[in-house]
Amino acid sequence: MRTALTIAGSDSSGGAGIQADIKTMISNGVYAMSAITALTAQNTTGVTGIMEVTPEFLEDQIDNIFTDIYPDAVKIGMVSVSPLITTIAEKLKEYDAKNIVVDPVMVATSGSKLISDDAIETLKEYLLPMACVLTPNIPEAEVLSDMLIKSEEDMIAAAKVISETYHCAVLLKGGHQLNDANDLLYRDGGYKWFYGKRIDNPNTHGTGCTLSSAIASNLAKGFDLDTSVERAKAYISGALGAMLDLGHGSGPMNHGFDMTGEYVKMAGEYVKTAGEVQ
Repeated sequence: MRTALTIAGSDSSGGAGIQADIKTMISNGVYAMSAITALTAQNTTGVTGIMEVTPEFLEDQIDNIFTDIYPDAVKIGMVSVSPLITTIAEKLKEYDAKNIVVDPVMVATSGSKLISDDAIETLKEYLLPMACVLTPNIPEAEVLSDMLIKSEEDMIAAAKVISETYHCAVLLKGGHQLNDANDLLYRDGGYKWFYGKRIDNPNTHGTGCTLSSAIASNLAKGFDLDTSVERAKAYISGALGAMLDLGHGSGPMNHGFDMTGEYVKMAGEYVKTAGEVQ
């Protein structure tokens, strides 16, 4: 079995962060591991508390993973302070990590910054150049490219700037200011659109975490980047299309929509076979 590591924060409600990453990785057929950057107290209506780990403890987690079960891919989610960012970069370089997917979580859908300017600069200097692919949404791409994005042409121009600056592929996700579900993959001076059907589901908590983890999972299994993106988009469409409706706010997707078999049956669905002990 191939393996994947998520380095991100914990979401106590299970819809985003390492919980979403682990569910996604399992559903995409890889063994999931995690190094936690922060604990959060949150649910579908918002975040009420954050407790970051120390750089030393994050380092200890990463050491234990790489020296025992070496990951075939690494997904990095939200890391909010500079010391943790530099710790991750140093460790991934030390262990020559492969297939690094960075979801540069910096800006909320509302446009509010989620991490400090100092942490953003550290992210740009140390971690983004290590990625094989970045997966920014439009507000994050605006920060990374220092451009306004209002059209598909703007997406291409911004992705080009980001790709050439950090020498990696960029999957610029549609949505937000643009009313579509189309994503743009830019690399090596060329680009490709991945078209998607917008699903009328208000429960989209954790979509960014899920997409980047699905890409990492497919890279871990040996798929090329184009195929990994295509498969990840199909997976997230299925998770959204299952129309799970939990909580009082923006709820989670159904990460296990494609899981079938004996151990996912509900009470009442199980029928004993003839001769089985009652």
